[in-house]
Formats: sequence, C-alpha cells, structure tokens
Amino acid sequence: MSLPPGKASELKQIIHQQLTRMDVHSRIREVLGETIREELAPQHQQLSEEDLMKALIRRGIIDDVVKELNFMTDMNDREVTSTPKPSTHFVDQQPPVLKKTSIDPTRRYLYLQVLGGKAFLEHLQEPEPLPGQVCSTFTLCLHFRNQRFRSKPAPCACEPDFSDGFLLEVYKDSLGEGSKMADATTMLSICDPVHIVLIKTDTSGETTLAASYFLEWRSVLCAENRVTTVAVELFGVGTESKVSVGVLDIKLEMYPKLNKTLSQEIVNTQFALERQKTAEKERLFLVYAKQWWREYLQIRPSHNTRLVKIFAQDENGINRPVCSYVRPLRAGRLLDTPRQAARFVSVLGYERAPVIGGGGGKQEQWCTLLAFLCRNKGDCEDHANLLCSLLLGFGLDAFICVGTKAKGVPHTWVMTYGIDGTVTFWESLTGHRYIHNPIKPDDPPAVEQPKPLYPYRTIGCVFNHQKFLANCQPSEAVEVCVFDLHDESKWKPMSGEAIKSVCSPGATTVLPPFPPLCASVIDAATTSNELELQLRVLVAEHRKDLGFATVWDDQLSYVLSPALAAYELERTTGVSSGNEEFQDAIRRAVPDGHTFKGFPIHFVYRNARRAFATCLRSPFCEEIVCCRGDQVRLAVRVRVFAYPESACAVWIMFACKYRCVL
Repeated sequence: MSLPPGKASELKQIIHQQLTRMDVHSRIREVLGETIREELAPQHQQLSEEDLMKALIRRGIIDDVVKELNFMTDMNDREVTSTPKPSTHFVDQQPPVLKKTSIDPTRRYLYLQVLGGKAFLEHLQEPEPLPGQVCSTFTLCLHFRNQRFRSKPAPCACEPDFSDGFLLEVYKDSLGEGSKMADATTMLSICDPVHIVLIKTDTSGETTLAASYFLEWRSVLCAENRVTTVAVELFGVGTESKVSVGVLDIKLEMYPKLNKTLSQEIVNTQFALERQKTAEKERLFLVYAKQWWREYLQIRPSHNTRLVKIFAQDENGINRPVCSYVRPLRAGRLLDTPRQAARFVSVLGYERAPVIGGGGGKQEQWCTLLAFLCRNKGDCEDHANLLCSLLLGFGLDAFICVGTKAKGVPHTWVMTYGIDGTVTFWESLTGHRYIHNPIKPDDPPAVEQPKPLYPYRTIGCVFNHQKFLANCQPSEAVEVCVFDLHDESKWKPMSGEAIKSVCSPGATTVLPPFPPLCASVIDAATTSNELELQLRVLVAEHRKDLGFATVWDDQLSYVLSPALAAYELERTTGVSSGNEEFQDAIRRAVPDGHTFKGFPIHFVYRNARRAFATCLRSPFCEEIVCCRGDQVRLAVRVRVFAYPESACAVWIMFACKYRCVL
C-alpha cells in the first residue's frame, strides 16, 4: 500500500517529532557506544546493522518506540461522564488525532497534567491485561470552580498509566472583574482547591471510591519557569483514611505565562493566614456548639439520647458541621421540577459505608458531593443532602431530618415547610412523598386521629445551610411532633451567625465547593435495545436448559412500551395515566381463549445478567419465563430512562400469552 507524497511526508514528520520527544537519537548513540566497547574491541571485526538492531531490541528501545507510536491517545478535554461499563486495554482503532483546544488569550488557565501513578501497592501483583481483556480500571474525576473533568480509564496496576491533561479556567467571581485576566496577586486570593476523586471500577462495572484529595494549586504562582511538578499522596476513605493508596505525579502550568511570579515567602504567608483564619473560626464554632449542647441538655436530661447531630465525618475522616453538607444547588436545564429531582436522587445507587468487623454497627461517612456523584451511589445521608440541596435550589424551604425509622435504625430524610405550614416528608432513597398530619394526644378518644403512612419513628434535629434546630418537645416521636420551627419552646435553634461563620461558601478554606451536575451521556434508546437483546438471549438459554422452545412475539413486546412509560411517569409525578389504552391494546393482542401474564420490575443498573437473575427469584416472573403449554408466545420490553450524572431508571417487563387447554 503506497501513500501520497504529501501524506508520506506528514507521517515522516509525525514520527520524527515523536522520536525527538522521546530523545531516541541520544539513546541509540549510547547503545552504539556500549556495543562498540563490548563487542567490537576484542575481535576488531565489522559491526553490522543486524548487530545494532539486536542491541536496541535487547535494551527495549524498539519496544518503547512502537508502544509510544501505537498507544498515543489524545488529550482529554472537558468531562463527558463515561458510562460505568468496564473498560478494556486501550488500542486506538483510528490513527491518533491530537485535539486542539481553543484558548481565549484574554483568560487565565491552569494546565494540570497527570504524568502517571506509582506505589499503588494493592495492585502490586496485578497482571498486565492482554489486549481486549476486560480489567479493573482507575478513573480520576476533577472539580475546580464549577468545572468538571474526567480522565480516561487506566487499567489498575502498581504504576497505573494516567496520562491526561486538564485545562482549568482561573477566574475571579467579583462583579466587573470576571472578564479580566487574573494576575498572580488575584489568583493568590482564590483559595478554591482542585478536588480530585479516584474511582475504581471492577470488571462487573461496580464502582468504589478509592481516594478523595484537595490539591493546593497555588504553589505554581511562585515556581521558577512558571511550571511546577508535585507528588500527591492519595489516602483511602472511611476507616482507611490513614492508609496510603498511591502517589500521583502532577505537573502544573499557567497559560498564558505569568509576567511576574510571586515570592515563595508571600505564598507561604498567604497559606498561613488562611489556615490561621480557618482554625480560629472552627475553634469559636466548637466553643459555641459545646455551650449550646449544654443548654440543650439542661432542658431535659433525656435529650442526651436524641439524635442531634452537629458534626459529621466526610470520606477523609474530617469532622465538619452538618450544615456545610447542604447548599442550594441549581440543576440548570437538566431537571425541571422538584419531583423530578427526587426521582433523579432515588435512582442513584444505595450503598452503606463498609464496616470492618462484625457487631452490626454503622460506619459513619457523609461523602462530599463530588465523591457521591462520581461513584453514582452512596448512603442515605448522601442522598438526603443532594435532594435537600436541589429542593433549596428550586426555591423550597427544605431541611434534612435526622432520626430513626422502624426498629430504631438511624436514618435521614428531607422535609419541606410550606408557606401555609404544610409539612411534607421526602424519602430520598425512593422518591416517595408523605404529608405530615400530627396526632394530637390531648384530643378525646372519640376524635379520629390520622394514621401516619411514613416509615419514620423519631426525629432529633432538622437543618439546612442556614439553620440548625434540635427537637425539644416532650416526645421525639414523629407522629406527635409539631413542626412549628419558629417556636423555640419546641425547637431549639443555633445561632444563624455562628453557622454562617463556618458553613457559608468561602467562609473557610476547608469547605469543598459544590460541583455542578453533568448531563447524561447514555443513549436511552440504544441502551434499551442492547439490554432487551441480551435478555432475549438469556431467556432462550434458560428455556433451552429446561427443554422448552422459545418463540418471541415482537408485536406483543412493542405493546408493553406504554405501560413502562406510565410506570416511570407515576414514579416521577405521582400521577398514573394511559392504563386504559394499554389494557385495550393487550386485549387486541391476545386472541380469545388465550391467557396473558405480565411482570414489570424496576432496576437502577444496566447489567442484564444480574437483572435476569433477580427476576427469576420472583415466582411470578419465573412462571412467565418458564411458561409451557399450547401456542406459547413470549415478550420482553426494556425501557431505560436517563437522568443527570448518567444515572438511569431501567424498567423491564416480561410477558407471555398461551392457549388455555383446561
């Protein structure tokens, strides 16, 4: 195969640039010198080209060059959140094309380049994956001043091959200054860190939070040549927050180049002042919180057993005021209503923080929002914090409730307080809403009391980003609780100024900024088709093992679609619609003398084999899948509904029709 002269010269230029970048020429000269000294000197014979090639191959230089040319991938741009599909070894099918990023010359950018990882000792014995082999991967997620990025997945290894660059815009929030290019002095006052989250994805697509780190980037402002390289040691999360996970080599560079750099002394002084200011605010709040708690216990000694939670540990084991985990969060065009927001939060996976050892205790871990969103699952506190933040963004008066549900299990949920005093509970794990009508114990027995439909038993406190109130009513039972939050005889408030001093945005340098939500990258129609085809294969294989033939009815499968759409609409809005049309269509699709059976089920993951195994545990579904009789026709329909952060609601319906012979 011959190339046009223009293409050939272009290819030669690319290869020449790559060899120059790798400094191959000097390495060849070194090998040539060593070979002449070792092999030519004793015999004084002629050194052939073949001998030189053998020497280069023996020292691995040829392999290095080929690897660099084959595996060079383009630099990652702004994040498009990837699906949690397991990644394989990466070999570009198409010739690599380096993406060019348009840089506004009037803006200031921080170029953060991850050069690689090392000392990930947990994966010391991990074999190198073969091309095409599915393997566990690491993914880096970054957030900086309302910008989010995601690296390409790198196979898990002792030295994972991270090689991504991220262009972060550095800007000032002040009105009138947002369009100006930030100078070194201005950037020194921007104390927002770069939040780096490391996610591990196993071969089945399950994600685990491996590390969470806040990178102080302003050291580049005093670096020589305006470039600095830092080694970042990542630590584990939760109970492993003191255990090293690995080290990232990160290069920081400013674009355009700074006209002048700051002295190391000025930068260090700024850091010291910020730490001192934060420590003083935290100390004063702690003193106030202790005094407030003493006053609360003096009201009634039994208050000591109530769930009044003032501080909570994040994934790094750092105690922070609970009010700092909530903040008004606007979803832009991604979510249109509060109920849609509740549905979105409910389809994010639920997983309790892991506990080492037995005893049935619960490990406390309130994740930062970025860690929760990147992992796409979390505990009930993470769900409640996100839902409360979204409801606040929609302009509702929302609070987190801390209490217990059945059997005294600690739980958190969300409450909204209406203008007319209506109290609505929102269960963040399911999206269900409950109107609270308190029971009045003083009423005569003849008066009928409302029966609570919610699962909550007791409540200790409520809070949001501005308020914290502890329940000081005689009973902590939710059913008799009166939510008149302005009545200090029923709810003891904390000082709003005290909360603001440590929980408002920018109040302290240790508060992680809230990231924006990202749009889904899931193609709902394509994913629905893929899952449906996989389920058909699984059903056919299962029936074949039982000795049954499988005949599919495509029309019946299609007719099931309106039912799945109606189920999702009901979960989102609470309104059921379209049932009459669905029933009419089913009656027309099922002939006289035939029986129809259907089984709908809902999942929040996209693993067909796992979903099918779960379905078979239901006797109703097993009866349909294993149906036997005369003129048996099977149907299956899958409908995937995509939400922000690539979360999804998956509805599956199995159905069959057969001729009754009895």
